[in-house]
Amino acid sequence: MKLDPVLTKATRLARRGKFYPAIKALESEANRYLGSFRYYYLLAVSFLHAGDFGGALTNFKRARELRIRDTGVLLGLAVLYLRRGETDKAVDYYLEVQEQDEKNGAARRALRIIRKYAGSDNLSAWTDSGKLSRLFPPLPRLPLTADRVLVPAAAAAVLALGCYGLLVRFAVIPGPNFRPGNRTIAAESLLDRADREQPVETGGSYAYILTRSQVLEVYERALSLFTEYRDQAARVNINRILESNAAPPIKNKARILLSYMEVPGFDTFVRKDNISYTAASEEPLLYRDCYVIWNGMATNVEVLSGLTAFDFLVGYDTRKSMEGIVSVVFDRALSINPERPLEVLGRIVPVTGGMTIRLEGAAIHQSGLPAEDTAGGPSRGAPVP
Repeated sequence: MKLDPVLTKATRLARRGKFYPAIKALESEANRYLGSFRYYYLLAVSFLHAGDFGGALTNFKRARELRIRDTGVLLGLAVLYLRRGETDKAVDYYLEVQEQDEKNGAARRALRIIRKYAGSDNLSAWTDSGKLSRLFPPLPRLPLTADRVLVPAAAAAVLALGCYGLLVRFAVIPGPNFRPGNRTIAAESLLDRADREQPVETGGSYAYILTRSQVLEVYERALSLFTEYRDQAARVNINRILESNAAPPIKNKARILLSYMEVPGFDTFVRKDNISYTAASEEPLLYRDCYVIWNGMATNVEVLSGLTAFDFLVGYDTRKSMEGIVSVVFDRALSINPERPLEVLGRIVPVTGGMTIRLEGAAIHQSGLPAEDTAGGPSRGAPVP
């Protein structure tokens, strides 16, 4: 696995305590890493150590949009709210950390300190004393490259042929979509006996008419995909349920399941579940609120009042053919070069009565290479880690 040069450099700088150079290196490549959790987390922690708490808060919030339950992000937000004296919010975040990791040292220390100084000015004095850094979330480590992992594994195999578990541990490199174990389904999303006995509703007009067995099959498929962190594929099945003659109790449980799904980033998006522009434009309601990654070119770019909007020429990144044109809107100002191809991660939103679609932008990836580097064909840019 090849190390990303910018993130590797910034990580090394931050781990040596050179936070301002790390921030400078990261901010100079901001557009390149839109949608990268690792980028936002590293930048947030660097801002935190540098004493720029506003910058830390902004980037921790962006990181949380991509990984809502990441313990490092939760610890970062908690310590910022603790510094501001908003102990209720801080406690909520620390308790959320403990729900995932009961033995988390930073959360345990923080809650002990809050209990000790609660209701007095001593807590403010403690946070101003310089001790707050003891509660900071960890700096990210440099990722292991293939040679750093596989060579020790081979040596371990030679020295201990019977240590199968050790060999497996060092011989397998998790991919970018790796998750530790299956995701747990909330009990309120599971079908009960009554749901199974009466899964369909009679009468009414629906986009999809399903049989009793089809309703149960589609819903169970959605649950299975959800446990595998394949939210976009699960959402398609849930949308089929919601637009069908499925019984209202099942639809309510489907909506509850939707509330647990996460906003993906470029580093967590399951590419095999990506939806084509053709499929989305033919059945907008089926793909409502699904996230997609499409390649293309931007035209008619406008940045107004903190918003960025453009017409996206889907599939035109090669300048040979175009699948279609879709409007894209981001809720923040972005710098976009209309002369270069880009990738857009966005949420499908049906418009004009569900007949057409637009994209609500979540992240963007565009090459930062100079124009001459695209000679002979458009550059795809460096991969987002």
